[in-house]
Amino acid sequence: MRLIARIDRGLYRAVSLIAQWLLFSAVAAGFYQVLARFVLESPAAWSEAWTRASVIWAVMLGVALAFRQGAMLSVDMLHNLLGGARARRLEHLVLVIVVGFLGFLAWVGAQMTWRVRFQTMPSLDASISWVYLAIPIGAVLSLAAVLAYWAEGPRRQHIDNI
Repeated sequence: MRLIARIDRGLYRAVSLIAQWLLFSAVAAGFYQVLARFVLESPAAWSEAWTRASVIWAVMLGVALAFRQGAMLSVDMLHNLLGGARARRLEHLVLVIVVGFLGFLAWVGAQMTWRVRFQTMPSLDASISWVYLAIPIGAVLSLAAVLAYWAEGPRRQHIDNI
C-alpha cells in the first residue's frame, strides 16, 4: 500500500507541476501576444494557438487534481441529510455515475483525437490531435483520481454549526 500511495502522490504532484507550468506558459504567451501586437506592431501567430492549447491541457489536468481531492464529487446537502451508511451509499452512486461519465469521455476523446490526427495547427506546425489528446488523458487521470479518492474510504465530516 505504501508503494501505491507513493505512486499516487508522485503522479498527482507531477500533474500539478505540469498544469502550473502550462498555465504560466499560457499567461506568458498571452502577454507576449499583446506586447507583440500593440507595442511591436508585429503580432505573433503562434502565441494565440499556444495559449489556447495550454489552457485546454491545464484545465483537463486540473480536473484530475480536483477529483483527487474529492472537490468535484460532493453532493453536500443530500450527503449531510442522509448521514451514516446512506451517505456512503450516495457516495457509491455518485462514484458509479462519475466513473461512467469519465470512461465515456475518455473513449470519445480518444476517438476525436484519432479522427483529427491529420489536421494541423499551421501557426504551431503541429497536429491538432496533440490538443485533443488532453481529453482522454485528462479523463483517464480523473478516473484514476476518483477511484483513489473512493478507495481511501469515508472522510467527510458533518458541518452542524455554520
